[in-house]
Amino acid sequence: MSAAPSKAPVSETLVDDLLKGAVDLHVHSGPSVMARLVDHIDALEQASSAGMRAVLFKDHYYPTAPIAEMLRARSKGGAEPLGGIVLNNALGGFNAYAVEHALKLGTKIVWMPTVSAANHIREGHNKKLLVAKSEMRRPTALSAVDEHGELKDEVKPILDLVAQHDAVLSCGHLHISEAWVLFEEAKRRGCKRLLVNHPPYTVGAAPKDIKRLLDLGVMIEHSACLYIDCRFKVYTPEQLKEWIDTAGVDNTFFGSDLGQTNCPSPVEGFRQIIKLCLSLGYTPDEVRRMVSTNATRLAGLGDNAPAAKTA
Repeated sequence: MSAAPSKAPVSETLVDDLLKGAVDLHVHSGPSVMARLVDHIDALEQASSAGMRAVLFKDHYYPTAPIAEMLRARSKGGAEPLGGIVLNNALGGFNAYAVEHALKLGTKIVWMPTVSAANHIREGHNKKLLVAKSEMRRPTALSAVDEHGELKDEVKPILDLVAQHDAVLSCGHLHISEAWVLFEEAKRRGCKRLLVNHPPYTVGAAPKDIKRLLDLGVMIEHSACLYIDCRFKVYTPEQLKEWIDTAGVDNTFFGSDLGQTNCPSPVEGFRQIIKLCLSLGYTPDEVRRMVSTNATRLAGLGDNAPAAKTA
C-alpha cells in the first residue's frame, strides 16, 4: 500500500460517524495569555455538538481541573470536560503541592514542563510559535535530570502522586533523553499511564525510539495540527504513516493540539485528521481506535486495561 494519501473524496457521513465518541486530550482553549480561537465553554459545546466523548483542556500556565469540574457540574450531557496540569514556572516547576491539589480535583494528565522545559527553550520554540499576547518574564529552564543524567529528587514525589491517583504522566516538552529516565523511574514507582505527545516535535524522538517507548508502556499521541491544513503544519502524511505503522494503531492516538487563533477549531482539526488517516488507507475501525478508543483507555474513561503494545 502506498504511503501517499488517496485523492478519492472521503465521505462526510463517515467522518461524522467517526467523530462520535472521539476523545481529544489536547485542547488549547482559553482564557489564556496566548491568543485563543475558542474558550473552554466553546470547545466543550462544539465537541458536544459533534457527538464527541470528552475533551481535555490544556493551558501552559494554570491547572484546568477546577474549570472542568465547574463545567461538569453544570453539564446537561454531551462531551465530558477534563482537566490537566503542566509543570511550568507559573506553577513552581516540579511542585508536588500543586500536583497533589490538581489530582484531588480530578486531574487526568500531569505534564512535565512544556514552555519552561530547558529543551523547549534551547530549541527556541517560545520565539517561533508559542507567543503570549503580551511580554512575559523570561522562563527559568527546567530539566527533569541533573548534571549526571539522574532524575532529580523533586520529580520523584510527583511520580508517586501520579501513581497513587492512577493519572496519566506525560513527558511534556522534555527531550527524549530525559524522557527515558523519567519513564523508567515512573514505571518503577507504579505509574501505569504514560504518554509522549508529538514525539518528533520538541521531544526530538525518532521512529527508531518507538520500540523502547512501547516496552515501557508509553502511548504515542500525535498532534493533528502538525499534519493538517494549519499554520502549525510541519510534517507530511508520509511521515505520519511511518509513525503510525511503527507504533501500531493500538498504541497511537490523536490530540488536536488546537484552540489557537488563525487555526482550525479543535473539532475541525479532528475532522481533518480523520480524513487524512482514511486517505492513507486506514480502515474506519482503525481510525476510530486512534481518535477514540485508545485515548479513552489511556485516560481511564472506559476500559482500564493497560495500553496495548507490540514487540
